[in-house]
Amino acid sequence: MKKLRAGVVGATGMVGQRFVTLLHNHPYFELTAVAASPRSAGMTYAEAVGGRWKMQSPVPPEAAPLVVIDASDIEAVKAKVDFVFCAVDMKKDEIRALEEAYARAEVPVVSNNSAHRHTPDVPMLVPEVNADHIAVIPAQRARLGTKRGFVAVKPNCSIQPYVAALSPLREFGVKTVVATTYQAISGAGKTFADWPAMIDNVIPYISGEEEKSEKEPLKVWGEVKDGVIVDAKEPLITTQCIRIPVTDGHTAAVFVSFDRKPTREEILERWAACEGRPQQLKLPSAPEHFITYYDEPDRPQAALDRDLYNGMGVSLGRLREDTVFDWKFVGLAHNTLRGAAGGAVLMAELLYREGYLD
Repeated sequence: MKKLRAGVVGATGMVGQRFVTLLHNHPYFELTAVAASPRSAGMTYAEAVGGRWKMQSPVPPEAAPLVVIDASDIEAVKAKVDFVFCAVDMKKDEIRALEEAYARAEVPVVSNNSAHRHTPDVPMLVPEVNADHIAVIPAQRARLGTKRGFVAVKPNCSIQPYVAALSPLREFGVKTVVATTYQAISGAGKTFADWPAMIDNVIPYISGEEEKSEKEPLKVWGEVKDGVIVDAKEPLITTQCIRIPVTDGHTAAVFVSFDRKPTREEILERWAACEGRPQQLKLPSAPEHFITYYDEPDRPQAALDRDLYNGMGVSLGRLREDTVFDWKFVGLAHNTLRGAAGGAVLMAELLYREGYLD
């Protein structure tokens, strides 16, 4: 299978670094370009991330000597890539403009950013759940006037545990959802070394997270109609998002009511059988099982379960009937793998196999 040349725009930040590590020895893609802000442009990648490399593994040898390109120099990046991953730290309108500029230059963009998540003709994918939304890309290309270029995005890391869990239960009519997410510090691009205020602390506010956590599932569960994605009207979702002193792994405590209450056996059967296009296509980053349920009363735990299937599996546990809602459970997903860079790489693998990166 021909390898595609991949670039990372925003390569020096935490998510960008994660993209760089995930592309090391990837069977479909090879890293051929790194781009970042003007202050890093002209340095080698090793120099640009020196002293602020946040991954546990070292800088991959193929990435270290690459000369960082100014992210705004689209033609320079285009000359070296077939498509790019995007994880820039900029204002939302600037990100939106930059990603569309790459797309209009015929460079497909697979983005971790939130800027285009609610653009109606931009697919926002949890690949096991709504792979069919890539059918909107031809309409986006028509709007942009492109043959190859488009933007595809992944949703917020906070929604991964409960969107995964609730998607196979939608046949029962998911009506009301209450979710409290307990989010790791890497979701803010931080480690304990550069955020000592998080040690022995909980911060009950993460800017913008609750709105994303309540609205984004409705687009994931929407449908493609007349060249746009129409959001689902249900369920009603309310959330609270809390930062906790954990390195990686977002946990969600979820309460849910249904139009037709499923039995415990029906829920566990749907979770065990849940798979999507990534599993059917045996994509390199796809977990063998999308959802894993633990019977132990103290699971899932971030330290024990976040790295399930190389951080791409979703862990669930503590399924119980509730006194106010129908059911409650706890979910966990690795936020920088399943929730961020890993989810975007899986999305790119899907787009490649389905012919959208040719």
